[in-house]
Amino acid sequence: MFRIDSKTLQSLSSITFEKLAFDIFKYQSKNNPVYAKYLKLVEIKPGNITGLNQIPFLPIELFKTNIVKTGNWKEETIFQSTGTSGQPSIHYVRDLSFYQELAAFNFQRFYGKLNDYDIYALLPGYVGSTNNSLIAMIAHFIEKSGSLKSGFFLTSHGKLVRLLSSNSEGKKRLLIGVSHALLDFALRNPVKLKNTIIMETGGMKGRKKEITRKELHDILKSKLDVGKIHSEYGMAELTSQGYSIGDGYFEFPNWMRIIIRDITNPFQRVTNGKAGGINVIDLSNYQTCSFIETKDLGRMKNEKKVEILGRFDNSDVRGCNLLVR
Repeated sequence: MFRIDSKTLQSLSSITFEKLAFDIFKYQSKNNPVYAKYLKLVEIKPGNITGLNQIPFLPIELFKTNIVKTGNWKEETIFQSTGTSGQPSIHYVRDLSFYQELAAFNFQRFYGKLNDYDIYALLPGYVGSTNNSLIAMIAHFIEKSGSLKSGFFLTSHGKLVRLLSSNSEGKKRLLIGVSHALLDFALRNPVKLKNTIIMETGGMKGRKKEITRKELHDILKSKLDVGKIHSEYGMAELTSQGYSIGDGYFEFPNWMRIIIRDITNPFQRVTNGKAGGINVIDLSNYQTCSFIETKDLGRMKNEKKVEILGRFDNSDVRGCNLLVR
């Protein structure tokens, strides 16, 4: 059985990334029935792939209609997308602690130790779900923070306002939430926050009038009197996350790589500075599929930084028609 531990991923260099990614591709092309069928349908023979830049990416929609697993194993849990655009995606998770350990390591790489924080989560509509990757991540962060003040908050903001307005007692504060909940909070409770990181995780679709990320950030900065808004980029189908520290560009851990594809040709890459579809290599997805063609639009600034621009229109069409049974 092909196994990778979290320490291996955490210590990857650019050289070892490419070798491990290629090993994972060879393993998944043989042992993942959905990925193997997709490769056959697009007439790609795994034996003809000789480099990382030739590896095809699985359309993310196929997580909606197929069991995407590499190998034969029993899942500990599942992560399910919110399904705001229709049928939800299902990501089968063999080892929840593997996900939690990598998520904590990745956050602390950007922001420092979790036990330095009070963590306030605004995730109404998500709280109570046992199958949501964001809830699983934040719950683990709250536990690791060791703070009695940390917790989840719904639509009653009184206690949250009191906590954010009180003396921080030397602790950093993280206010993290879906975009529509943060916007509601800021509009109803304009307060001047000190020593607080505000982080949005997306999630406006289907809840309010669509606004750009810049418009959202401008409102939050104005109402909460902070200089910048941070962002988290993740999805149910991935095991890992990216973060933006407020400059509009996301960075990812060393076991991930972002590639921008041509909008009209999914097998053609584009150069830095040009907009296109986001492909993700997530080596921590080695037990499902590590090569995912998302329906997000982005633009690379350089090898490490990517700007997230939005989503494709009619994004459910291509992948769901590829593996019709």
